[in-house]
Amino acid sequence: MPADILAKKMSQAVTGEKAWRHLEAISEATAANGGHRADGSPGYEASTEYLTRTLTAAGYKVKRQEFSFLDYEIFSEKASVTAPNPRTLTPIIARFSISTPEGGLTAPVVVPSGKSTGCTASDYAGQDVKGKIVLVDVNDCFITQKQITASEMGAAAVLMNVNAPNPQLNLRYRMVPPEDARIPIATLNRGEAEQLKADIAAGPVTVNVDLRGRNKMTKTYNLLADTPTGRADNTVVMGAHIDSVDTTPGMNDNAAASAVLLETAVDMAPYWKHVKNRVRFAWWAAEEKGISGSQYYVDQLNDADRSGTALYLNLEMIGSPNFLRQVYNGRTADGPGPAGSDRISGLIGGYFADRGLPTAGLVLDGRSDHSPFIAAGIPAGGVNAGSDAVKTPEQAKVFGGTVGEMLDPCYHQACDTLANVNRTIFEQNGRAMAWAVGRFAVDTSDVNGK
Repeated sequence: MPADILAKKMSQAVTGEKAWRHLEAISEATAANGGHRADGSPGYEASTEYLTRTLTAAGYKVKRQEFSFLDYEIFSEKASVTAPNPRTLTPIIARFSISTPEGGLTAPVVVPSGKSTGCTASDYAGQDVKGKIVLVDVNDCFITQKQITASEMGAAAVLMNVNAPNPQLNLRYRMVPPEDARIPIATLNRGEAEQLKADIAAGPVTVNVDLRGRNKMTKTYNLLADTPTGRADNTVVMGAHIDSVDTTPGMNDNAAASAVLLETAVDMAPYWKHVKNRVRFAWWAAEEKGISGSQYYVDQLNDADRSGTALYLNLEMIGSPNFLRQVYNGRTADGPGPAGSDRISGLIGGYFADRGLPTAGLVLDGRSDHSPFIAAGIPAGGVNAGSDAVKTPEQAKVFGGTVGEMLDPCYHQACDTLANVNRTIFEQNGRAMAWAVGRFAVDTSDVNGK
């Protein structure tokens, strides 16, 4: 069967309605087992058991790829203004943050005199921040860099303004890499941060922060299922992470993508005899814990396995309610991705264009499971409907939606339920990726020359 024919058959087979039934099953498994799918949790186990049962019924042999990863256990995340107007704050400690002493530390709070993000020493020009707590905004650089800069300036701790459209929204960030942690760091929601800034503008403000946690090892597993046909030395890997953070049922992040991936595997089974390149379907663990599952997978590849991996297709947050129709654009923040990544982008973008659906390019950043593949020189691409970025007026003209609101207003929040998943973009992204894997299951020659 020619590549274009199998691609068409797959895109027709993987409907939103069929994939939604899997999403409902994952939602039920999550809700009945603690309300989240953090690694090692009952919700994770129940959800992967559903995946395994469904794949086995379709004829797949399912493998658990077990591993341990560096996790972070939280003991305290408290803060309060002690003077001049005492009140309680609600910080969220960054994973792998350095801890304060038990009972916390108390110090004056200052904001950068220059750029509010505090990414470089020049942002604090003319300021003495030694022994103080600095309050900075997110964005412009990784939080790891912010706390390194503050540490080198002598600061005692860092508080970050999440600066989200919803003034009550707060998010947990992580130190990457963990060994670069220097001083305690936590986030505040925009409402609390802006009030704190207003108080500082009026005079000195003192805050106590009690931020304590410790590193620990957690056991979990990736779930892998291969087509029994196709060249093993030219494997197409298609994946999505199944884990969630522990504050949410994680239906858009990332059960929706996992459900579509499952339906794609099921619908490919009748076409196994036409698969020329082995397809490996992968549900990654611990994406929310430093992209640890896909990183472990790539780390275990020997030279032959790595050269025998044709490409990687990633599905991330495919049903965001205030979506952009984003296609990874074949480039990293530092330049072109591995050879062939631009071709993957062009083909997926072309699928949408042929149907009159506009797309936006998204850089192959370090925020999802494509990252380890890119670092290993394996071409990659995929789709992502958006997370915590805020929709601009220009984007709303093309894609509709609400200007000034996050692409997923329930990102990492308890409201990321089935009601948070936009069924239109869910189906569009699902069909596009089913088309792509059908195409590459037959022909990857224009990506990797095989």
